[in-house]
Amino acid sequence: MKTGVRVLGGFVLMSALSVALVGWGDSPVSLAGEVEVIRLWKETAPPGPPALVEGAERDLQKPEDRLVGGRTVMKLGHVANPEIHLYPAPPDKANGAACVVCPGGGFNILAWDLEGIEVAEWLNSIGVTAIVLKYRVPTRGHPGEQRVVGPAIDAQRALSLARHHAEDWKLDPKRIGVLGFSAGGETAALTALRQGRRLYEPRDVIDQAPCGADFAILVYPANLLTPNGILKANYVPDAATPPMFLVHTADDPVPCQGSIQLFLGLRRANRPAELHVYPSGGHGYGLRAEGGPRVASWPRDAAAWLGELKMLDTPATQP
Repeated sequence: MKTGVRVLGGFVLMSALSVALVGWGDSPVSLAGEVEVIRLWKETAPPGPPALVEGAERDLQKPEDRLVGGRTVMKLGHVANPEIHLYPAPPDKANGAACVVCPGGGFNILAWDLEGIEVAEWLNSIGVTAIVLKYRVPTRGHPGEQRVVGPAIDAQRALSLARHHAEDWKLDPKRIGVLGFSAGGETAALTALRQGRRLYEPRDVIDQAPCGADFAILVYPANLLTPNGILKANYVPDAATPPMFLVHTADDPVPCQGSIQLFLGLRRANRPAELHVYPSGGHGYGLRAEGGPRVASWPRDAAAWLGELKMLDTPATQP
């Protein structure tokens, strides 16, 4: 893999002609094209609850781990320095939209290929620039809701960074959304529902750009409900909440009631929303066919939804 390092606005970037992540005896997951790796917080410590790291950042998967769709899953752990990995949409497909991708992993690890790189490949295929967020983990040891605060701060920073560089990256700053899976779905939900209300004090010119999401796609989001089965206070939609697309299965060990209650809350707030509860598929399937053909169709449905919202229109076709 050929790489080079350069600096953009005080941030360290790494350009690559290709990126490949290899699992235990698995074929590489690769995505062609230039990839930029950008530190979110320069040389300073990120604001908010830190990651509870032990040693260097590393892949924590084991040979005996469950396969998903017949393939391994890279489990990236001990992330102390959050980054974004920027996958620009191919020039012949790019429409100006972008999406910050939050992989899941229970706030312990990041399912980096399953719910990160493979999602970037799909977004690129529909003309959307993918911004895969390597947020801080583990944070699960923090009490209560503090475990999601650090990751959500990283997501807000990523949204601001994308808008700050919108002209350079050929993005429409009014069509930048967030997508998350499981714990990443909780992160994306909090980020979208905060809608610009920052979880940290602004630090620099990057934070002058808005940190809200223009749309949100939540795939089997976790931890949205209180023990009484109602939405937690941080997840109650209001008139400022962006359009949301929700995916779950009825047999998910993370109960689908969280997605259902969020959808109902969106309807009460008169906000655009679409909910898909498929009969089976379990949890943690990403875009792979592990859950069966029905649930594997969710990316097609999400793309149609984005199209109806005019998020996939090229600038020339936008009103």
